[in-house]
Amino acid sequence: MIIWIASYPKSGNTWVRAIISSFLNSNFDEIDINNLEIRQFPLVQDFKGLINDFKSEDQFIKNYIHAQEKINLDNQIKFFKTHNAYWKYNNYAFTNEISSLGVIHVVRDPRNVITSIMNHFSQTANSYEKALKFITDDKKMLSTKNLPLSENDIPIIISSWSNHYNSWKKFKKNNLLIKYENLLIKPESEFQKIAEFLKKTIKTKINSSQIYNAIKNTKFEKFKTQENINGFREAAKNEKNENISFFHLGPENNWKKLLSEDTKKTIESTFGNEMRELGYL
Repeated sequence: MIIWIASYPKSGNTWVRAIISSFLNSNFDEIDINNLEIRQFPLVQDFKGLINDFKSEDQFIKNYIHAQEKINLDNQIKFFKTHNAYWKYNNYAFTNEISSLGVIHVVRDPRNVITSIMNHFSQTANSYEKALKFITDDKKMLSTKNLPLSENDIPIIISSWSNHYNSWKKFKKNNLLIKYENLLIKPESEFQKIAEFLKKTIKTKINSSQIYNAIKNTKFEKFKTQENINGFREAAKNEKNENISFFHLGPENNWKKLLSEDTKKTIESTFGNEMRELGYL
């Protein structure tokens, strides 16, 4: 059975994966960002034997659940990162409650997401105007390499920020909502929520020392230092094939200092209902 760490891109997915890795690691050494125990789904290997045309978006869409059924043949609980929305297309869907045990749904204020999107996806969103189109596009699709689909890529259906958020609300089985901002301002209570979720879903024991060490070992500054020294294999590349800093601004990504009034107002009017629901407005 699969437990998803699901988020819109640049919303804290890597941080939550590091937190879980810290909880499940018996020693309290520094977390290595290049060796997190939770990988992305999907990968090409997940569809081996299921499709014969690796450039066909349609074949991937029809086989997402079949790929998960194949993964679940070992009857083990595993965690996967995904940026897919919880989409349904005709008779097909990203996942279902038979293949999945639960989801940790990570959200972030779209007024801060937009700046991170602009940095990370510099080839497609290298201005606030383009980044705004990116997060408001109901048909937005990426590939696993954030490039046009090729033989080594898989379509990632993310849709708009609001559609992505609303889609995962519909997944009713063991659904934990985590706000990126709360991880920053009240880590003790938010890390405790994740610990309680893990206790319930995978029947593990997590004590106060593990929570303290997870908070200490997953700080943004530590990850940024690691990336500066060793790089980060999940970092995107720019037009010159150079790595773009993944751990870019972190807590310093403050929309109040970075966004123009027009961009701020457009985001708030477009996503107003969801932002009010989440307490961002």
